[in-house]
Amino acid sequence: MSKVVVLGAGISGHTAALYLKKYLGKQHEVIIVSPNSNYQWVPSNIWVGVGLMEPNEVKFKLAPVYKKQGIIFKQALATSVHPEGDSDISSPYVKISYVEEGKQGQEEIVEYDFMVNGTGPTLNFAGTPGLGPDLYTNSVCTYDHAAHSWKNLEAALTKMENGEHQTFLIGTGHPMATCQGAAFEYALNIAFEVDKRKLSHLADIIWISNEYELGDFGMGGAYIKRGGYITPTKVFTESVLAEYGIRWIKRAGVYKVEEGKAFYELLDGSYHEIEFDFAMLIPGFGGANIKAFDKAGEDITSKVFAPNGMMKVDADYTPKPYEEWKASDWPSIYQSSVYDFMYASGIAFAPPHSMSKPYTSPNGTKIFPTPPRTGMPSGVIGKVVAQNIVHRIKTGRKDHPHSASMTRQAAACIVSAGYGFTKGQAATMTVSPIVPDWEKYPEYGRDINATVGVIGLAGHWMKLFMHYMFLYKAKAKFGWSMIPE
Repeated sequence: MSKVVVLGAGISGHTAALYLKKYLGKQHEVIIVSPNSNYQWVPSNIWVGVGLMEPNEVKFKLAPVYKKQGIIFKQALATSVHPEGDSDISSPYVKISYVEEGKQGQEEIVEYDFMVNGTGPTLNFAGTPGLGPDLYTNSVCTYDHAAHSWKNLEAALTKMENGEHQTFLIGTGHPMATCQGAAFEYALNIAFEVDKRKLSHLADIIWISNEYELGDFGMGGAYIKRGGYITPTKVFTESVLAEYGIRWIKRAGVYKVEEGKAFYELLDGSYHEIEFDFAMLIPGFGGANIKAFDKAGEDITSKVFAPNGMMKVDADYTPKPYEEWKASDWPSIYQSSVYDFMYASGIAFAPPHSMSKPYTSPNGTKIFPTPPRTGMPSGVIGKVVAQNIVHRIKTGRKDHPHSASMTRQAAACIVSAGYGFTKGQAATMTVSPIVPDWEKYPEYGRDINATVGVIGLAGHWMKLFMHYMFLYKAKAKFGWSMIPE
């Protein structure tokens, strides 16, 4: 019997665990370790953040799902990995610390044959002084954060209804933050709610981003087909913001927040500040900060993980100029570069380089987005990692018949504003591949025939459909595996 441990129950880890158990059956153990008792469909946190959904509509309890599937669930935090075991334990193991009620602080050693690191991001609010829902800004990164944001947003809307002007600052809260898409969508939803109440004359909505040009989204931007024309995402994004009456500040690295005021540095080296009544700023992301030790107990964290805490995998991490990076340098099977029985998926793997061109201000501040790996790519990678582990267990071979390089994957992004079947619209964009491949597509970096952008109600319907479809899939209900990632 083989034992596979999965760290993290987000989109990627949860997907990996479900497929592992489906393909391995009762003959092998699948153990999932996650500090969270709930699964959350993160893309719908935006609707929670504007009061259009309740937290219970975007989450569900994990334990019943895992019990039904025969997956062992440990509500705990992984603190260290020991790929070589130690002087007393010959097998690889992970040390965990329980967080569930009645077991808080209890430690346990979980041995394994294969490990999947799907821990997702650490929300590094501390990386920007004053940032975060416990301080001076809001967040939609979790359903709890989103519910808290709605309370504050509702209060701001009430003030507007009483005739008081409000300034909304939405965007990135760190010079190298990613996940611009979520913040962008939230900005549009705020604009929609303000307009719905006929309060636009009392609102100033400002988009602040570390992107060199709007529409970069951490992917280096894209060229899209729209209405028979080829348009850069810069124009696409600016037109959407203008339509919603949102002004913008780009090439900005927020470095400090105080009550009602954000401080930022522009790429030209100048420093500025801006006052706000309500702010939602995405923090920088880091890895789960898991330590790694060899058989002798020596710290080998730097061998297994990158400095940001994300796991090194089958990618080329050789330092070289941005212009020299190739699509082939990106990982395809997400196998640890040190231990072949360990894998990483979703945000947990360390990208070899930025998709967006790196920029540094005259003051030495790096101001540009880091690569996004959320949503659709996370699910696809989780499935492929599971398939390869199953192949290795069942055949005893070490080859990998399945791959999921982001330089070959396509992805769809739906930025929806409003809610319901008759009210709202969405900007829908597909890119193929996610990571630009300038050797294969020298003109645009991507397949222009598969990279498309449209705006309208149909995309909004698709977003609603995806919400219910992917929650159905995540609950492992009948036929779940037939729904694509």
